[in-house]
This record gives sequence, structure tokens and C-alpha cells, in this order.
Amino acid sequence: MNEALSLWIEIPVALLLVLSGIFTLSSAVGLVRFHSFFQRMHPPALAFSFASWCVTLASILYFSALDHKLSLHAWLIIIFLSLTVPVTTILLARTELFRKRTGGHGDEVPLPVGQVAAASPQTTSSASHIQS
Repeated sequence: MNEALSLWIEIPVALLLVLSGIFTLSSAVGLVRFHSFFQRMHPPALAFSFASWCVTLASILYFSALDHKLSLHAWLIIIFLSLTVPVTTILLARTELFRKRTGGHGDEVPLPVGQVAAASPQTTSSASHIQS
């Protein structure tokens, strides 16, 4: 299996892999540059998703050209990652928000959804205006 692949396949595969590296590098820069946990969790999640898609497309191109048939086994990996990365990000955010609310760190955190309407005087005055 020492066949050389066409340059028309090698160039897009190489560009997709370089693009994946750029996304990963920008994720690392965002992780170092931002200060709070909530700001730091976005660059890795977004860049990881984009980088994974680039590697998946490069893999599909490469193995399809190598085997001379459509190779879609890499789709299983990207489908799994596309489902788990956002869910993991949401769970991490909710965990940190819970820790900040119960730990009393003194940081400003948003109120729980049920308490937002009760704490806002504009909401109660507009509600009483609608009833009258």
C-alpha cells in the first residue's frame, strides 16, 4: 500500500490539519488570556469543536482517497464529540455557578431564574400595572 496520493488530496488534507492547529492554538491563547472561569470555558469548547470538524474532514478525504471508496467511519467520532462537548461545557458552567452561589465567594453571580422576577422592581410594577 505504498501508493502516492494525488496532490489534489494532499493539499486540502494538509490545509484542514493546519486549520485545526490554528483553532487549537487560538483556544490556548483564549484560555490564558481570559480571567474568569466563565470566560475561559468558551474558547476551548468552540475551538475544540471546529478543530475536530477539520480533522474529521481531513480524515474522510484522506482515507476515501487511499481506499478508493467513501470512508465515513470518522463520522462516528465527530457525532459523539459534537454531542458531548456542549453538554460537558454546560455541566461545568452550572457546577461553577452552583459553587459560587453556595460558597459565598463574594463574586457577582446571576440569580436563579425563579428569583429574577421577584428581585426586579420593574417586573413587579409592570405586572401590577397590567392587572389594574
